[in-house]
Amino acid sequence: MSQEANIDDVQEPITSASPEVRQIVERVWHLEKSRLDKKINSHINDDILAIVKEAVR
Repeated sequence: MSQEANIDDVQEPITSASPEVRQIVERVWHLEKSRLDKKINSHINDDILAIVKEAVR
């Protein structure tokens, strides 16, 4: 199986998700990326919870 097919398989649940779920995934991904770039090792749960609560409203 090619690497491109593997990436498509991994991304399929996200690409087929509702717009609200895609928004949550993208915002959490950006949050985690910024934390990794800054080498912040603190807990992320409260930030993720805030993102989900905002999306559900």
